[in-house]
Amino acid sequence: MTEQAKSAGTATLNYADKSVELPVMKGTTGPDVIDIRKLYGATDAFTFDPGFTSTAACESGLTFIDGDQGVLLHRGYPIDQLASKSNFVEVCHLLLHGELPTASEYEAFERSITMHTMLHSQFDRFFEGFRRDAHPMAIMVGTVGALSAFYHDSLDIHDPVQRNISAIRLIAKMPTIAARAFKYHIGQPFVSPRNDLNYSENFLRMCFAVPAEDYVVNPVLARAMDRIFILHADHEQNASTSTVRLAGSSGANPFACIAAGIACLWGPSHGGANEEALTMLKEIGTPERIPEFIEGVKAKKYKLMGFGHRVYKNYDPRAKVMQQSAYEVLDAVGDPNDPLFQVAKELEKVALNDEYFIERKLFPNVDFYSGITLSAMGFPTSMFTVLFALARTVGWIAQWQEMMADPSQKIGRPRQLYTGPTERDYVPIQSRG
Repeated sequence: MTEQAKSAGTATLNYADKSVELPVMKGTTGPDVIDIRKLYGATDAFTFDPGFTSTAACESGLTFIDGDQGVLLHRGYPIDQLASKSNFVEVCHLLLHGELPTASEYEAFERSITMHTMLHSQFDRFFEGFRRDAHPMAIMVGTVGALSAFYHDSLDIHDPVQRNISAIRLIAKMPTIAARAFKYHIGQPFVSPRNDLNYSENFLRMCFAVPAEDYVVNPVLARAMDRIFILHADHEQNASTSTVRLAGSSGANPFACIAAGIACLWGPSHGGANEEALTMLKEIGTPERIPEFIEGVKAKKYKLMGFGHRVYKNYDPRAKVMQQSAYEVLDAVGDPNDPLFQVAKELEKVALNDEYFIERKLFPNVDFYSGITLSAMGFPTSMFTVLFALARTVGWIAQWQEMMADPSQKIGRPRQLYTGPTERDYVPIQSRG
């Protein structure tokens, strides 16, 4: 389980005529953190950190990232081990409860999710209120937020039992909602979940089954889907997770908090990055056009999507797993010689051996291969971010639960560096020049 941060001495800040001793905190791994909570009271000054890239906004025991070394750990377990040896439901248990489950714990946890996959019969009416051409993410934002209208029995955020019930409901129902958003978008009838299928199998069936014929889930696709879910389950304090925590700090119910996270994820710089990467590969078209494209990137004519990361300054550890899934999926249902895949492989090879990209540490990230993998599985680009939201739900709810259990948590209230006009008197409109 997680450990409390430990003292690592103090740091002295000299400002104007004041000298302030600030506590330094040490986590189990990663850089030390200077505690500036009393800085304003002692100096009448704030820190300035746009994007909060140098600020720890919370204490967390869920996920650790070392971007320089390309390390991603969930509760201490490397992401590549979880993706190759575990499954998504087990990872959900790990994130929520801090430990991998025993066999009996896993059986009980999986069953609790399976038995909550159905939606209230009245819930389907929400989908009918959207235009047929509505983006699936718009549907997700609206419908997930509406879940709170159906589950008044688990909205007491101060009750750990009710918080756990909400967590199970969100993890269980998100695939059903996502599949319905997909079906509604393409004009097909909804498919209900089945209790004899596992999490990923059930989701694929709800997306691709039709009344006209039986649907048999391809085990290769189910495994790839499960792996994608694992790779996107949590990623420390990113924009959407921070949004969930900020919404939760006000006391908002968990369904509203997750809806806020989905809204944030919708941005192309966050959850939409794999769609942008796939679009780039389509625009390149063939491997022969890659040299021209590379020169265009260097000349700032084109954007290189799917490379580089805000955190990782090394190879994204999730990208290696995603590359393997791409090979497996294309071997199973697609053409390994597919032009898009050939472009992806050649572009990666060229970029990894070009000094321009090496110097700037522009290595492939998880989005580079996930887009082409999802496309080969039959998902349109409009669904890519939805799948991201589905997977990330467990991370969001685990982060929310952790925050709610923290006695030191308070409502989020960032400060600002004000650069507007100073105080001035109102002038009547007839007197304004």
